[in-house]
Amino acid sequence: MKLWPATFILSDFGRYPPKVANVEKDVIAPYKHLIPSYLNDKSTFDSRSTLLYFQGAIYRKDGGLARQELFYLLKNEKDVHFSFGSIQKDGIKKATEGIRASKFCLNIAGDTPSSNRLFDAIASHCVPVIISDAIELPYEDVIDYSEFCIFVRTVDAIKENFLINFIRGISREEWTRMWNMLKEIEHFFEFHFPSKENDAIQMIWQAVARKLPAIRLKLNRHGRFSRSPPSTEKGLRSIPSPRNFW
Repeated sequence: MKLWPATFILSDFGRYPPKVANVEKDVIAPYKHLIPSYLNDKSTFDSRSTLLYFQGAIYRKDGGLARQELFYLLKNEKDVHFSFGSIQKDGIKKATEGIRASKFCLNIAGDTPSSNRLFDAIASHCVPVIISDAIELPYEDVIDYSEFCIFVRTVDAIKENFLINFIRGISREEWTRMWNMLKEIEHFFEFHFPSKENDAIQMIWQAVARKLPAIRLKLNRHGRFSRSPPSTEKGLRSIPSPRNFW
């Protein structure tokens, strides 16, 4: 409980109660992608032969139930790769090859709203298709993810033929625009030591700095009466101390 007022840097809020972690006071950081960055990517709409790619755990609890639904809806589509996979053995190598050969990559909620899969897609310039209604994204106050990601509500995605028809309806020109945008913004999600200009480390600290005015405002509001004479009116509760303001 003593840590609750602190500003946390988290990958998502999926494992925390709202009183402990929330978007008002905390900062979302990107996962470190497992797949290597795609340097000198010369691929095109036509050279990426797989339309839609997903590889990972299919059967998940709670918020991840949509994965099962989508597996049964998409498993027989000829230009879709949707299969179980893990990072064991040569799993990362196979995933790297698969994602780099795909136009769109599915990011579906699992046990938590987000995973490193989204950032693997960004690093591979595979346009992310996000099906995770509760997802929180890094630096979203300064980055418009709709410029390079597709967002689909879960309730729509699990309708028969909805998702596959929607993805097939995205034109070559629109995909190419998003692919180019991914190459422009990928450095925001790269971790370097020492850090580089506008890499993930600097972006995280900039996000922390943007939280400070709102935190200072709340502290000052809660401290208004801390130096005032005690109230003589009965029945009024004292103002809580600033450390408990969250």
